[in-house]
Amino acid sequence: MTPATKNALVTGGAGYFGDLLVRRLCASGYKVRIFDINKPDDTCPGVEVIEGDIRDAHAITAACEGIELVFHNVAQVPLAKDKALFWSVNRDGTRNILEACIARNARKVIYTSSSAIYGVPKSNPVAEETEPAPRENYGRAKLAGEKLCWEYSRRGLDVSIIRPRTILGHGRLGIFQILFEWIYRGKDIPVLDGGRNYYQFVHADDLAEACILAGNLKGTQAFNCGAASFGTMREALENLCRHAATGARVKSWPMWLTVPAMNISSALGLSPLGAYHSLMYGRSMYFDISKAKRELGWTPKYSNDAMLIESYSWYLQHRTQVLERSAQGSRHKSAVELRLLKLLEKVL
Repeated sequence: MTPATKNALVTGGAGYFGDLLVRRLCASGYKVRIFDINKPDDTCPGVEVIEGDIRDAHAITAACEGIELVFHNVAQVPLAKDKALFWSVNRDGTRNILEACIARNARKVIYTSSSAIYGVPKSNPVAEETEPAPRENYGRAKLAGEKLCWEYSRRGLDVSIIRPRTILGHGRLGIFQILFEWIYRGKDIPVLDGGRNYYQFVHADDLAEACILAGNLKGTQAFNCGAASFGTMREALENLCRHAATGARVKSWPMWLTVPAMNISSALGLSPLGAYHSLMYGRSMYFDISKAKRELGWTPKYSNDAMLIESYSWYLQHRTQVLERSAQGSRHKSAVELRLLKLLEKVL
């Protein structure tokens, strides 16, 4: 069977990564259907769009009619800071899509998970066999979604689990708007305890490639995906500041003081950051990607530096439109309200 005959459903296809994945699938000859609570601003010709909520079992079952491949990307991300939504969307919504795939005889599910399932790893690099230990509700709910994938695989459903590191790429906003706006204004960029922690990102294009390759693989497995070339948080931010040449500098803050301040400001609604951001920003985490390279034939093209520079350059080109946009729709794709940016500056 050629890719041109494959019918693919992309849940969350109107979101940041889902939209990019849809375009990659279309370019590869797939016939694509989107299921999302939001309508995409624009998409490829011929793409079918179904507006619906992943928590609506009847709606998602209907959307799976005639579908071979399901790329499941719908998730409430850490920015949401809503425990009930984490569980109802990331766990219960995942159960709905898996049940729908069983009912409609879908051939394969590719589940986009999260590195948050590992919590703060005891050692690095993190391999697929590393014991998950999430330490906040977003990570726990994503792990619950994974456990459902394994459960349904025992019922005969073929599932690939993709665990990405922090996603970057052109058009990526959310918390990165804070970073890019501060650099644009020449502000000090905080790192924790010197920024010596090794931190790995993954480019959205590289991640999409991994998902598509996983769709051609038989058998339920998990794959960790991240950049092959990366360094410390301080190195990444200093290189970006050097590229931007706005006078922005990296400045170290003590973790013992900054993390509680981030948590308090988040709890009071003064900051858009979630629990996962304060938990991991100053800590090392990077994946062993050898399994994905070996079994998927996947090779990431972007380094940390390349994707940060590309993402910042996109922000400069679209900054006026971004600041005019209200924080609606996909949280990874949406602008962080300027009021919150200013408040966060005062907190830190």
